[in-house]
Amino acid sequence: MVDVLDHELEEELKQFDETKAGVKGLVDSGVTKLPRMFKHPPECLPSPNQNNGIHDLQVPVIDLKDAENNERRSEIISNLRKAAEEWGFFQIVNHPIPLDVMDDVLKGVRRFHEQPQEAKEEWYSRDFTKKVNFFSNGELKVDTPADWRDTLSCKVLEDERNFEEIPEVCRTEIREYMKYIVQVKEKLSGLFSEALGLSRDYLENLRCFKSRSLACHYYPVCPEPHLTLGGTKHSDLGFLTLLLQDSAGLQVLHQNIWIDVPPVEGALLINLADMLQFITNGKFKSVQHRVLMPLSTLEPRTSIACFVGTDDLQKPYGPLKELVSKNNPAKYEDVCFGEYMKRYKL
Repeated sequence: MVDVLDHELEEELKQFDETKAGVKGLVDSGVTKLPRMFKHPPECLPSPNQNNGIHDLQVPVIDLKDAENNERRSEIISNLRKAAEEWGFFQIVNHPIPLDVMDDVLKGVRRFHEQPQEAKEEWYSRDFTKKVNFFSNGELKVDTPADWRDTLSCKVLEDERNFEEIPEVCRTEIREYMKYIVQVKEKLSGLFSEALGLSRDYLENLRCFKSRSLACHYYPVCPEPHLTLGGTKHSDLGFLTLLLQDSAGLQVLHQNIWIDVPPVEGALLINLADMLQFITNGKFKSVQHRVLMPLSTLEPRTSIACFVGTDDLQKPYGPLKELVSKNNPAKYEDVCFGEYMKRYKL
């Protein structure tokens, strides 16, 4: 019986992928019941009372205003260090990205995903070596429930030539947004370096904040949101993720409790990733997070994750020698990011 069900589910996955329409295609077709491939087991879904009594917990918000002023910079670095050690997540305000640029790029990404199927299907591909591709779920497997999400992936955006491969419907907005992302990551590189007690240019010289890629996610309105997830719990692979989101749904695991991370107007969410935890010898945390499908919304959700990492996939990274001592020995072995990524479809 199990083999029969697995075969049926495998066929469902195959048919879904061959449409090249993603989850949005299901919505456009008028689906009113959640297909089995998207149903997550109850133990992976949120409990109605999971956050009862702890609503005062919230991800830190750090104001970067006057970050070059010595007194303010010390305060910002202290706040960043505390957030990186205790949360692994924080939001920043008064960063370099203008509000209209943030709004425009979210609208541009949403515009891509809300095009008719025939306008998007040329981008649909599971060849993850491509610089740009559109897909739904990195892997579609019988033993892993699918997430209710479509993605436009744009890789290696430190190379200006790759912008020309981005769909024209959102190319201008993404190009403009990434101009400011460069300023943000340079600012954060210095702040993180100093928060570790190192010189301001330390992480920049290490080239661990050099590459830039985008995952432009779209979460259509779901007919049965209580049965699925927009993003299964995971931690990020690289060094840092800069996230722009237009509505609620994101949760972070803090002290074994799932905490909502609603968007703050004008804020950019900073998410520490696995490689940053490795090189800081566990001082800074990469934590699990997930995306819920809101139960009472008639609007889709859009988010744009900018993954910041090394441009040298063969360079070994491990605990920094300045952070290791006899009393604090290395907790991790050196790893090449290219090898670390092979376990994922990116």
